[in-house]
Amino acid sequence: MKRLTPSLTRREFLYRAAAVGGSALLMGSMNAWGMGIASRTTTPPVLAGSGKGKKVVVLGAGLAGLTAAYELGKLGYEVQVLEARPYAGGRCQTARKDFKLHELGGEAQQCRFDVGQYINHGPWRIPLDHQSTLYYARQFKVPLEVMVNENDHAYVYLEDGGPLSKQRLRGAQIKADMRGHVAELLAKSVTGHALDTQLTGDDQRLLLDYLKHEGALDAGDLAYKGRSGRGFATNPGAGLVPGAGTPSDPLAFHDLLAARVGKVYSAVQEFPMHATMFQPVGGMDAIPRAFASRLGGRIRYHAEVQRIRQGDDKVTIDVRDTASGALSRVTADYCVCTVPLSVLRMIDTDFSDGFKAAIKAVPYAPVGKIGLQMGRRFWEEDDHIYGGHVLTDLKGINTISLPSGGWQQKKGVVLGYYHYALDAIEVSGMTPGERTEFALAAGEKIFPAYRASYESSFSVAWHRVQYSLGGWAEWTDAARKSAYPILLDGERRVLLAGEHLSYLTGWQAGAIESAWQQVETLHRRASA
Repeated sequence: MKRLTPSLTRREFLYRAAAVGGSALLMGSMNAWGMGIASRTTTPPVLAGSGKGKKVVVLGAGLAGLTAAYELGKLGYEVQVLEARPYAGGRCQTARKDFKLHELGGEAQQCRFDVGQYINHGPWRIPLDHQSTLYYARQFKVPLEVMVNENDHAYVYLEDGGPLSKQRLRGAQIKADMRGHVAELLAKSVTGHALDTQLTGDDQRLLLDYLKHEGALDAGDLAYKGRSGRGFATNPGAGLVPGAGTPSDPLAFHDLLAARVGKVYSAVQEFPMHATMFQPVGGMDAIPRAFASRLGGRIRYHAEVQRIRQGDDKVTIDVRDTASGALSRVTADYCVCTVPLSVLRMIDTDFSDGFKAAIKAVPYAPVGKIGLQMGRRFWEEDDHIYGGHVLTDLKGINTISLPSGGWQQKKGVVLGYYHYALDAIEVSGMTPGERTEFALAAGEKIFPAYRASYESSFSVAWHRVQYSLGGWAEWTDAARKSAYPILLDGERRVLLAGEHLSYLTGWQAGAIESAWQQVETLHRRASA
């Protein structure tokens, strides 16, 4: 009996889908299998009936808590939000002049950026697929602008890049040359009859036609000799010297392979990392501030939850005022708890042992960012880079990102690093001043004007922020199977919501859509 060729695993299929069709094909495949991380819903649920006469206490004024409170209020519930911080937004924060942050065990920081300068040290981009986040931006008339998530004119700088080490290369150079060299290799495989058993004669002719255009191959010898998209040695201009007649030499195929530039080439093939995203004009905190202005006095700030107890017909929350130290008690018919699991596990509750174990089953990601105010936008003036990310293998940096607004103004704030895991843990042990020096020492390897242009900084290590204790939930497959359903169901009169109770962990859409789901669940139970 003929042995059948094993079918591709989903992982293998998705990898090939990304390589061949980019993020569009990848997204479609993931969504078809129920694996997509686009917004599952685009608007809040339309619910019948009224919650009038029933009280709900919402713990936490992050995006999930704000969404739950807003939607429950529309249904007629009496809602009170308890927030330990002096402002709304949770991890959705923007550091601008006089913003303060005191990490656990660290120095207090006060942002000293100029008026008008800021850094989104929490969420900093909204994918076009996250229609739930865009829904509220539209409803609340929060103005948006494009966030440049990929810029082929930005630099790629590799310390460990083999023959290309410590060179400032443009992303366009790498992408154009890799496409050209690979197209040449494949085209010559066709003409050398290496693919005769895989392709018909007609298919081979069609493939060659495609490769000539895709790789900018010479029509005669099918060689890749460079293309205008990678940039000119001398740019076109006025006068008698035709810049377009001075092409730049392509990088050698061997050098590109040795430099392991695959990550650069596929930078936006991981869904939902589209080249174009959005950001609120003036800072991401415009979204929670829009919620807060509509909720008004229903948000109680400086309210640290210390104890949660449930009875047959009510929930009791013991609260400490972080400003005065005063203790108080809040009772309600139901509770929507949006406190991160990393924090909730340390609060005194009467949850069952199984529920407590589920809460403890989810670790949180160590994450760090730093914003560097520069007195001159050298990346625009000297290097002609407008937004996007500088990709590098410099230890502990991961990404340097350039602002997607304030074009051609005098100053701007650069994201000096955005790191996770062990890098985030190591750098978080530094003082704010040491973190700044760490970022400057790396950045000046790429931009000569980096250190001279620096004026002030603001950094965060999210795993050291008191009411966050991590950047986002990091679910394992095992915990998704065991703990996730338990937490999603809630316990008695308490329902949980947040990015941690979604498949959009780390995204604002996860928090919003989790709240939508739990509002529907609560309303169904309250109406029964």
